[in-house]
Amino acid sequence: MHVLVIGINYWPEETGIGAFTTGRCEYLASRGHRVSVCTSFPYYPDWRTMNGYRRRVAMKQWRNGVEIHRTWMYVPDRVTSLRRMIHEGSFIAASFFNAMSRSRPDVILAISPPLGLAASAVTLGRRWKVPYMFHVADLQPDAAVDLGMLSPGAMVRMLYGLERVAYRNAARVATLTGAMREKIVLKGVPEAKVTLCPDWSEPALFSLPLADGGQRFRDQHAVRDRFIVSHCGNMGVKQGLEVVLGAAERARGSHPELLFLMVGDGAMKPKLEQSARRRGLDNVRFLPILSTDIFRDMLAASDLCLVTQQKTVADIVFPSKVLTLLSAGRPVVASLSSGSEVARVLNDARAGVRAEAEDSSALLEAVSHLKAHPEQRASMGANGRSYAQDHWEKGRTLRLFETRLLEIVDGGRAGAKRAGAIDLSMSGQAESGVNDG
Repeated sequence: MHVLVIGINYWPEETGIGAFTTGRCEYLASRGHRVSVCTSFPYYPDWRTMNGYRRRVAMKQWRNGVEIHRTWMYVPDRVTSLRRMIHEGSFIAASFFNAMSRSRPDVILAISPPLGLAASAVTLGRRWKVPYMFHVADLQPDAAVDLGMLSPGAMVRMLYGLERVAYRNAARVATLTGAMREKIVLKGVPEAKVTLCPDWSEPALFSLPLADGGQRFRDQHAVRDRFIVSHCGNMGVKQGLEVVLGAAERARGSHPELLFLMVGDGAMKPKLEQSARRRGLDNVRFLPILSTDIFRDMLAASDLCLVTQQKTVADIVFPSKVLTLLSAGRPVVASLSSGSEVARVLNDARAGVRAEAEDSSALLEAVSHLKAHPEQRASMGANGRSYAQDHWEKGRTLRLFETRLLEIVDGGRAGAKRAGAIDLSMSGQAESGVNDG
């Protein structure tokens, strides 16, 4: 089959949605399918167009059998709600005309966010008379309202209207977790139409040592004797990372051995760095996005890892870092709401503890407790890895995704037959998936 993919994030972006879109496309190409991708120039999570891609209007590339067509879009140097709308709008317009110039596919895969790609999928699907799958990695209107990025009004009504159009016209609506699927069904979408296509764990993470690893990282960063508490991934609004700085401030006198590592990039990183300097937090270190090998060393060196979310974030996102941390065998302290999907997964996996969202005192208390109980940390690390192996094995998740697309193209059971015999129930995998948020 010929799959036309429209998505704002793609290789060489290594975190978030782009990494998983790339993985899906390259898997399909390896299976003999023709895959064309309409995307833009890489910018995430730095919110800066990467070197080698600047001052370009369009570009065509090939990578691992995938045909990549890139077009320019506006990337703001400072992210606000208005600038983000312009950013997404410029991509939606540019990618639509990019896709219009491609040959007719058998199926369209539109990756949301941005939600506005629904309009492209509907229009192109009708033009070519082909179906589309709408892959929802983030319930964008819900997130914007819950986080206070948009106030109720005409704009919000328009977004929810566009969301309804996207779901109504899609052959399938795919999403990442059971909780996200339930939210979509509650919006009036037929249950049979909403399918789970979770993301996966990188196989190399399962080989990281469960204990006493990362010595090279500790030596290089002169932190051999520190108790490392790390947060890795995007530093955006949803993460509410001020809670980590608050915990670090409380820990200075009582727990001088603690070192909080903030690894990655994102829209909020400059403000967080400024806040840490203002408070004189010498027990907090910021590191940039790391190469794969160094990142894995950092994970192996971490005694505990953090997942943080604002109170209002619950079932609208599921950060990909959860898959990474559990696969790497890292015990987790999660500062988030009790009703969140992350809290449910950590509880089911017995892989971490939850602290109340936006409560730095509770976060420090949880960290201190696990520091004092190494046997509990070891058990959580092993439990998390076992859970990840059972739920997010890469081969099964990708075969499931291929099957869903073939079902759309072939009209049902023929797709499953062509993809090969697999367990479509995916038992545990039907429960969880990811989006780095």
